[in-house]
Amino acid sequence: MWELAMQLNDANPPPAAAASQDAAPGRPGDPCVMVICGATGDLARRKLIPAICNLAADRLVSREFAIVGFARRAQTTEAFREQLAKDLRAFAPGGNFDRQVWDWLERRLYYVPGNFDDPQAYQRLKTQLARADQDHGTRGNYFFYLAVAPAFFGEIVGELGAAGLAREDGGSWRRVIIEKPFGRDLDSARALNAELKQVLGETQIYRIDHYLGKETVQNLMVFRFGNAIFEPIWNRRYIDHVQITAAETVGVEQRGGYYDGSGALRDMVPNHLFQLVSLTAMEPPVSFAADAVRDEQSKVLHALQPYTAEDVLTRTVRGQYGEGMIGERGVPAYSAEPDVASHSQTETFAALKLNIDNWRWAGVPFYLRTGKRLARRVTEIAIQFHRVPFVLFRNTPVNQLRTNQLVIRIQPDEGIGLQFGAKVPGPVMKVGGVDMDFSYADHFKEAPSTGYERLLYDCMIGDATLFQHADMVEAGWSAIAPVIDLWQALPPRAFPNYAAGSWGPKEAGELLERDARRWRISE
Repeated sequence: MWELAMQLNDANPPPAAAASQDAAPGRPGDPCVMVICGATGDLARRKLIPAICNLAADRLVSREFAIVGFARRAQTTEAFREQLAKDLRAFAPGGNFDRQVWDWLERRLYYVPGNFDDPQAYQRLKTQLARADQDHGTRGNYFFYLAVAPAFFGEIVGELGAAGLAREDGGSWRRVIIEKPFGRDLDSARALNAELKQVLGETQIYRIDHYLGKETVQNLMVFRFGNAIFEPIWNRRYIDHVQITAAETVGVEQRGGYYDGSGALRDMVPNHLFQLVSLTAMEPPVSFAADAVRDEQSKVLHALQPYTAEDVLTRTVRGQYGEGMIGERGVPAYSAEPDVASHSQTETFAALKLNIDNWRWAGVPFYLRTGKRLARRVTEIAIQFHRVPFVLFRNTPVNQLRTNQLVIRIQPDEGIGLQFGAKVPGPVMKVGGVDMDFSYADHFKEAPSTGYERLLYDCMIGDATLFQHADMVEAGWSAIAPVIDLWQALPPRAFPNYAAGSWGPKEAGELLERDARRWRISE
């Protein structure tokens, strides 16, 4: 039955598209094989396979499609299929396990064992891909998802090139999706870019950031450029400042070994947070073509005012959590987490004040903060508008005017809120605050999602808009290079300096208080 639906998917739009006259049905992805390098890891079973199932249920996967898992674990294709079926029942968003979709996908799942540094393993992979082309009509189109540790990125791409699997000929395409972190500083990012480009063209490289798979992040461009009431006021004349918060209540969990060599700054700022900064601050692109959008994002990152050593001391804050309470549960200090050095100097919190040197944003500070074990899990962009002149209300009982604020919530409850003032009913002039709120879950039918569906689909159709260009990656690392250098040269004085369950070190509040401002969400 579902096979028949897949055969008719060019004629019948998905149910969600049919519900709106303004929505056009998406076309299925190109015929292709998805190769998951690191297919036995958590990312594949928790996110990638459930995302592909969701895309298939929405008829956005081609009928000519297959998946090949490639990893070091010695197992058969049958064992691989059985394990993924168990994982899908456990990790499908909302418990939405569609038996018909899985039956269709299971017949297109294969597994090739091998070490990533073994040329013979890539020959076995090449043989399996040729077989998938023959059995499923995938036409030699392959995309390789590197769900592996960063140390393997260059090695895997080099072996793909040596095996002839990265070469595009005969009308087929080859693409590589690379997970973050893309380097650990500017020099390593440049070196990795150079290494990849020995084998791949820039158009073949898809540097993924799963934040950009979230609906609200994608909606930023529609919100700004598709609504005439917002774009005219999206500038220094009307906006006082911008706050971007990415707060987590969790600690490092099982990532202590990786995180202790990275820290909050490297882990979050040059990728996730700078993506949000660039989408918030970019100029209107000439089109929504990938290069046009990414060019405007890149211009924002290049316009970031460089930090001097003095700036790093006065415009950045770092912190590390000590023991504390998350809800009613006691949690250990960072230095007591598994695989973390007992006297670690790694930051689990970072806050920065950025200035963008261009016409639109001159004089408008962007405040960023991110951290582990904070009071709430929330990611949002808050646009704070200027306060209106008080002169009109000077002879009324009104003694304070609330400023307007636009809040774009990215997680956990995706939506948009607008705060403004209105007269309180009654004979006396009083102004009360009003909150208008839009929630994706309430307004639109909420579809099961892992956050990877849009990104995988875009790779299958060759749309790189939501993926980072090499220039953006290097610009992000360049912007925080002075912070990395000074923080390494001057070890922190008093770690831990905030309790788990708080909003971070007091210095983060002082960063805004010096400018007569305060964080939107605080204790």
